[in-house]
Order: sequence, then structure tokens, then C-alpha cells
Amino acid sequence: MSKILKNSELDITSANSIVSETLNKCDDGELYLEDSKSEAIVLDDNKIKSSSYNSNLGYGLRAVTDDVVAYSHSSDLTKKSLNESSKNLKSTLSSSNGAYNFEIKKTNKKYYTEQDPIEAKNFKSKIEILNQVNEYVRKTDNSVKQVTATLLGEHKSIEIIRNGGEILTDERPLVRFNVSVMLEKNGRKETAVYGIGGRQNYDAYLKEADWKNVCDEALRIASVNLNSKPAPAGEMQVVLGPGWPAILIHEAVGHGLEGDFNRKKTSAFHNLVGQRVASEGVTIIDDGTLENRRGSLSIDDEGTPTEKTVLIENGILKNFMQDRLNARLMKTKSTGNGRRESYKHVVMPRMRNTIMLNGKHTQEEMIKSVKKGIFAVSFGGGQVDITSGKFVFNCTEAYEIIDGKVGSPIKGATLIGDGPSALKEVLMVGNDMMLDPGIGTCGKAGQGVPVGVGQPSLLINKMTVGGTQL
Repeated sequence: MSKILKNSELDITSANSIVSETLNKCDDGELYLEDSKSEAIVLDDNKIKSSSYNSNLGYGLRAVTDDVVAYSHSSDLTKKSLNESSKNLKSTLSSSNGAYNFEIKKTNKKYYTEQDPIEAKNFKSKIEILNQVNEYVRKTDNSVKQVTATLLGEHKSIEIIRNGGEILTDERPLVRFNVSVMLEKNGRKETAVYGIGGRQNYDAYLKEADWKNVCDEALRIASVNLNSKPAPAGEMQVVLGPGWPAILIHEAVGHGLEGDFNRKKTSAFHNLVGQRVASEGVTIIDDGTLENRRGSLSIDDEGTPTEKTVLIENGILKNFMQDRLNARLMKTKSTGNGRRESYKHVVMPRMRNTIMLNGKHTQEEMIKSVKKGIFAVSFGGGQVDITSGKFVFNCTEAYEIIDGKVGSPIKGATLIGDGPSALKEVLMVGNDMMLDPGIGTCGKAGQGVPVGVGQPSLLINKMTVGGTQL
């Protein structure tokens, strides 16, 4: 029985028949059904500035032969529309070269609630919390010039129908709460943003102590930056804080470990499995099994159950992240990393929660060992060349380190380097691993999907710091 097709003109029997006929001579493929809704409520300038609600219902029919993907999608859930999609796909594909033949293990394990977060909390109470946030921030610091608070909620029901009538389902909640503040003192203005979120209902993140902590953190970061001085520039040692700074690992290393780049041999890592690619003690995993985390999945968007995939173990490259297509062509199995933004998009291997595991050192040890360097606590935007791993990241909170002590906050610092080299320059791995607060979205080939990151503190021996003070 299909919940999504229950109220549509397309019945499950017809859908099964069309899928089986379409994919009969293909290597792989599926019918992906999606029913999703999302909302965004924004408070700005002391009032609710915008409130939006969207709902989407549709399907994507995919047929795969060798490395060729034929894809058709529509918001018209009718037998006529699906037949038309089938006809288009069959005209594109004509031969089969070896079907995906790894058995998919079945599991009933769920890593998040199935409850719809949008419906679980009424609109009036959401507005009340945003107004309380605005009032609290403005009362806490009289230098506040602007407050923006945002609630984002989503619920996505998916069904995957495979050749032979197998149906796999998932119900995915997702929420996020952000606060942005602008402070002004002595004619200088600084802005900071902080947020939390994950795959639970709003109330899991909007208890009074939780939303006040988000406000306090945004105020703290903005206040630190008000007192910052220009960042130094040059090659130096860098201590990365735990948690969100793992976005550097995600971008500069993680993308290079996705199956498609390695199958096509465009990644710097494509021929390095079994070889040392990082300092000893560096272990990186991609884990979709963490309870309620933003990047977690009970099943991926091809129906493969999620898992914890070891990518790098004690510096040795062990695995890539795989969807079914790239796994089949590389003669291995999917790791449950097949993801898509929506029914309008094709599947690609994508990260879930990408994490560096704990080492044995303390952050204090790392800082004490640095004569001159910087302590990078948080990052904002950046640019990355996925295939080479070359990156430029902007620090949103950073401090100078002089003679083993954390000094003044600095403004305008950028970290410049490449992922493969940075991994080999890791001198110490901390024992204080943290996950990010639940705000990450990853972009690839025009698609965005929710992800998570995590790491302990790290000491990197040599990295180029771009700044404004030589």
C-alpha cells in the first residue's frame, strides 16, 4: 500500500507494472515518490517580515544502463504521465551490461521521529517564540542594532518502488532555528549568526534555555568581533576548534571521497585506497546512523539502509562513499550515500554526517605548543575545488596565538590550502570531538541536501593564512 499514491490518480498496481516494464532490460533504476512540505518564518526589524509555506508532490522515474542515466520527473501523479515518462526513458536506453547485484540488507531501524514538525507546533506559538527571541536579544545588549530570527521546518515522505514491486519508505522531519544579530559600538558594526537544528520537532530545540543559548552565542561572537584587530598573514600553525570547523574537512576532503569523482578519476584520491593520505591518528567516517542528526538517514534516496562508513583509518584511505550506480561500475556495494534534493533531481553520492574521530591530545596542549599562529573557532563561507581539494575559508571567529597563549580576536582571517596536504600536516588530534549544532547544507551540481559535520580540536603544522596585516 502506498500512502503517497492513495489520493492520486495513479494506483500502486499500475505503478508497479510500469516500473517493471521500464526497468526490465536496465541495469538499475526506480520510481521515487515524494510528498513534502516546508515553511519559513522570519522576524526582522521587530516584526514578522515573512512567512511562507510550500508543498510538493511528485515522482522521478530513473532508468540506468551502464553509466547512462535517463530521468523523467513530474508533479502529475497519473498513469498517463508515468507512461509518458516510461516511453521517454525506453527510447533513451537500449542495452544492459550487468545489473547491480549486491543484496540490500533490510532494516527497520529509524534514526528520527516520523512526526511532522510543522503540524506538531501551532503557528501562533512559533510567532510567540520569535517575538520573545527579539525582545530577549535587545534587552540583553543595548548595542544591538538589528535582530533577525528564523524558523525553518520541513517534513518529507518518500517511497521508492523498485523493479519487482518492492516498496521502501521513509518519513523525514527537519527543523532549524537561526538568530542573526548586529552590534554597533563607537561607529563600528559587526554581525554574527548562530543556529541549531536536526531531525526532530521544533520543541526539541526551542525550550527557553535552548533558544536563549542560541541568542547568547550570536551576541558573544558579534561582541568578540567588535573587539578584533586585523588578522596576520603568512604561513603558520593553525589550531582548529572542535565541531563546526569540520566543514573544512567536509569540503576539502569529503567531496574528494565521493564515488563519482573517483570512478571518473578526477579526485586527488582516486588511486590511493590502501595508502597513507593523512597523518597517523586521523580517522574520518561518514555516519548516517546518528540519532536525530541533520545528515542522518534511515534509508538513502535509492532505498539502501544507512551505515557508518570508515573513509580514512589512522591515516590510511579505506573507502569511498557510494551510491548504487558508481558502486556497480566500481565493482563494490553502495554505502547508503545515494542522495537527491527532491523528486526533480537525479541521485548522486553525497555525504551524510562527516566526522573526524577523537585523538588523545587536549586543546590546551595544542595551543601551548604554538609559538605564533591562529586559533580558528568557526568558519563562514568559502570556496573549494572539489577535484583537487584546494580551498579558501573565511574565519568568522578566530584569535591570534602568541608564545603558547590565546591572544586578541582577529578579523578577516582566511585559511588557504588543499585538503590532501592539510591532512598530512595534522600534528595533534584532540580528545574533545563535537558535532556541529545542526545547520549544514551541502551543495553539489546544483543540488542542496542537509548534512552534518564533527571533529575534535586539531593542530595543523603548516597552513597559509590570508589576512590584512603582514
